[in-house]
Amino acid sequence: MDDSDDVFSDITPTPPQPDPLPLSALAQYTYCPRRAALILLEGEWEDNEFTLRGTRAHENVDIPEGLLREGVRVERGLPLWSERLGLTGRADVVEFVEGRPYPVEYKVGQRWPRELARKAAEVQLCAQALCLEEMFGQSVMEGALFSKASLRRREVKFTPELRAATLATISALRKLLQQERLPPPAADERCKHCSLLAVCMPQVPQALRAWQSLKP
Repeated sequence: MDDSDDVFSDITPTPPQPDPLPLSALAQYTYCPRRAALILLEGEWEDNEFTLRGTRAHENVDIPEGLLREGVRVERGLPLWSERLGLTGRADVVEFVEGRPYPVEYKVGQRWPRELARKAAEVQLCAQALCLEEMFGQSVMEGALFSKASLRRREVKFTPELRAATLATISALRKLLQQERLPPPAADERCKHCSLLAVCMPQVPQALRAWQSLKP
């Protein structure tokens, strides 16, 4: 064996990096882990009235004149990524206020449970902020959720608690994908307006258990 063999023998192979998670999947997971798994593991997707409205809202992102701020540069559909966290996606709008990024996520009216919808949207927006911090090398302390229905924006502070919740969601989603199996269905009020209701069939496990309990 020559010296070159010794050189190559000391090289430790770099472990493969996991595929980046789409930012939108964080909201899906927060809403329902099974829904996120059906989309990411099984490739399932069905549109309903609310998903179609959401798609149109994101495809036609505009900013009402009354919400434009003087001297603020606006970027629509800005690609986002984080190599550190393994995230990728696209921001609806990023405003640059004195050079500092300020993400704005567009939302349409959904019949999700209110608190759950709020949490899902805030986690997704915070993940955008984490990407922007890595991309631009500066802190992003706040952003906004813009309602297409009310034409109002609600400011979101990226507190330590929200950041921790977002990181925990990223970790939980990646763990779910590594298991490569579907979590149990929620089988609660979330299911009623879910576009994947027919695919998920959340009542089947409960009905099966009830049937088995009746067997002699």
